[in-house]
Amino acid sequence: MKDHKGKLILSSLLVLLPLAAGLLLWNRLPEQLPMHWNAAGEIDGWGSRLMVVCAEPLFLLVIHWVCVVACFIDPKNKGQNRKALGLVLWICPAVSLLAGFMTLSAALGMGLQIEKLVLIFLGILFIVTGNYLPKCKQNYTIGIKVMWALDDEENWAATHRFASRLWVGCGVVILLLAFLPWAAVSLWIVLGLTLLASLASVLYSYIFYRKKHG
Repeated sequence: MKDHKGKLILSSLLVLLPLAAGLLLWNRLPEQLPMHWNAAGEIDGWGSRLMVVCAEPLFLLVIHWVCVVACFIDPKNKGQNRKALGLVLWICPAVSLLAGFMTLSAALGMGLQIEKLVLIFLGILFIVTGNYLPKCKQNYTIGIKVMWALDDEENWAATHRFASRLWVGCGVVILLLAFLPWAAVSLWIVLGLTLLASLASVLYSYIFYRKKHG
């Protein structure tokens, strides 16, 4: 964890950046701020200015630290690929910046197409994650953590190469969905693609195991 101290500090500050922006814009913000959008990109949940500006970034900071600590206390991550660990360090900051931008822009009446922004973000996240999966070594916290892959390094490598292609492919599809007019359906398709990619990866790992062990 000491080797990533600088990145951990920087990533934590990025998680809290929307809080700082909210405080700077405090007097320009309404008493009630948007905090949830439906699949069509319409605001369907509101919260007080204090809760949205302060509580959401702090909650994400806690999630960030839980994820990072879980990865670093995993004994199998001592020799983990640095890029794979780096991905864990930057996911929560990216989510926090996106959520903060969505909230503040909506509160200030900027009129952005939130659903397209979310789809673009998810598409990029899928593609980046897919590219990093083959670099990930066996561990208990990152990747496709089924027992057949954890017990067999060859299975783990094959499963993550297969999953990599799936996640990158799903990411490309999601990016294309961002430019189609039916955004409300698109987010449900994203959920379906996520489930399909996860189940297919687990099934591939099991089939690999059965073929190898009979």
